[in-house]
Amino acid sequence: MSLEELRNKIDDIDLQLLKLLNERARVVVEVGKLKTKADKPIYAPDREKVILERIAKVNEGPLPDRCIVAIWRELMSGSFVLERPLRIGYLGPGGSFSHTAAMLKFGQSVEYEPLTDIASIFEEVSKRHCDLGLAPVENSMGGGVIETLDALIDSDVKVCAEVLMAIHQNLLANCPLEEIEVIYSKPEVFAQCRNWLSSTFKDAQTIATASTAKAAQMAANQPKAASIGSQVAAELYGLKVVYENIEDNANNVTRFLVIGKEDARRTGEDKTEILFSTSHKSGALADVLDVMRQYGINLTNITSRPSKKREWEYYFFADFLGHRTDENVQDALEESRKHCLQLSILGSFPRATEIL
Repeated sequence: MSLEELRNKIDDIDLQLLKLLNERARVVVEVGKLKTKADKPIYAPDREKVILERIAKVNEGPLPDRCIVAIWRELMSGSFVLERPLRIGYLGPGGSFSHTAAMLKFGQSVEYEPLTDIASIFEEVSKRHCDLGLAPVENSMGGGVIETLDALIDSDVKVCAEVLMAIHQNLLANCPLEEIEVIYSKPEVFAQCRNWLSSTFKDAQTIATASTAKAAQMAANQPKAASIGSQVAAELYGLKVVYENIEDNANNVTRFLVIGKEDARRTGEDKTEILFSTSHKSGALADVLDVMRQYGINLTNITSRPSKKREWEYYFFADFLGHRTDENVQDALEESRKHCLQLSILGSFPRATEIL
């Protein structure tokens, strides 16, 4: 076939795709009506996981699974708008890594609400001003995010999904590398890029800011200034990406929690997060961990935070594989309560299996 004939064939296929997409959208509208009538949440993380896994499984190529999944994520983003527009709260300002993670998860068609701190994300979801919130909970290099852990203690929201995102740092500026005199970013980011900075700059001053997005704003308004942050920040604030991926460790991943008023239904590949405080006696924590072992519970993370109510007492956060409705999970939690002053289920949700 000639080039013109092939292009005409693509045009015909595009028309068929458009017709099918709108046919799907009309069904989505009816689904939205039923959800509204039954007062069910628009976002169903368990359904999302099933759809994306099925699409990837039946994909025969040549488009790679990652491309297909990205298309379907954006398709579902548009579907949310047809059912009822979703508002997603995230740690702002725009261009932060939290903003990037939210867009990768929920697409371009939902509403995003930048919030000043992590506590505000939980508060806005609790008050139903936002349908969902996204907050960083741990980094593979920096460990747990204290603000998120503390918010989980005090809030009534539920964890309904998780997002794993690779963190790539980029040098952003509107001037040549040799003219840069000052670099803005978060202290943690400077630490992640320490080797690259020391080998590249001898005299440039590094100045700490509250966020990588704020750093980009400042660099965009000053001559001979740069920032370190995301490519999204560069696009939003009119900066050029001078150098990509300047982090010292390429395996830098942040885990984000998606919070809502309800957690997710069982998918068969789930995680559960709990919060507990142990009795004030020797070996109480070991007793809880032993119960988990007896019931075959695979812990994936455990973190502690000091109690704000009593000195030298701690809250423990634990993630494990399984859903709160699984029989062995229910039995393990019931047995664990005998060794705890308090035990709360923060939510069960589909386990993230890909790094965005």
